[in-house]
Amino acid sequence: MWYELKSKAIQLRKRGFSIRDVEHKLGIPRSTLSGWFKKVQLSQKQKARLHHKWKNALVNARQKAVMWHNKQKRQRLYEAEQSAITTFSKINHADPPILELALALLYLGEGSKKNEETALGNSDPTILKFFLLMLQNVYSVPVNKIRCELGLRADQNPDKLKIFWSQELRLPLSCFRQINIDKRTIGSKTYSGYKGVCHIRCGNVAIQRKLVFLAKIFCERVADKDTGS
Repeated sequence: MWYELKSKAIQLRKRGFSIRDVEHKLGIPRSTLSGWFKKVQLSQKQKARLHHKWKNALVNARQKAVMWHNKQKRQRLYEAEQSAITTFSKINHADPPILELALALLYLGEGSKKNEETALGNSDPTILKFFLLMLQNVYSVPVNKIRCELGLRADQNPDKLKIFWSQELRLPLSCFRQINIDKRTIGSKTYSGYKGVCHIRCGNVAIQRKLVFLAKIFCERVADKDTGS
């Protein structure tokens, strides 16, 4: 049924058009074109042109794939955020026991449990602000009992980052008493936006013990209820 277009298709092929180009231009199935083009000889220049077009098409396809993937990822992130907002709207986040439970679960995962103190380190200022707020509002820990320790990479400026964390956490510079430099990072560049790790400490080990017990009791009770124990 495509035979009347065979000569035109072969002419296009001899001019250096790819099978894909001819397929789109004339609407002839690729399987038919492959059979017609078996005996068509292409010059080195034409082969080079086809290879160049193939490479460009591959680059364009990859770029489109990346764009599609990023678009899909943005959509999934948006949906996840909206779902989280819906769940949050059902929680009374001003309720002290809920706040304390949230702190306990955070502490169970991130807090210091080996030393005889209450301490938590993180590179995310928001997490540390929450931890600090809970220490002050729930456990009435005064500012003069708070001490901060920074863990930095070798190419970071200790004085600048001490000021950064002081401003972020709204703590006086006097709270920042120790800075540790990771010597393993000497010679490697720190990625943009990384401000090191800040550890917030207070000497009250009783807070640590209560938080760990609270988190474990919550997890155990929920797990036992779910398994019917």
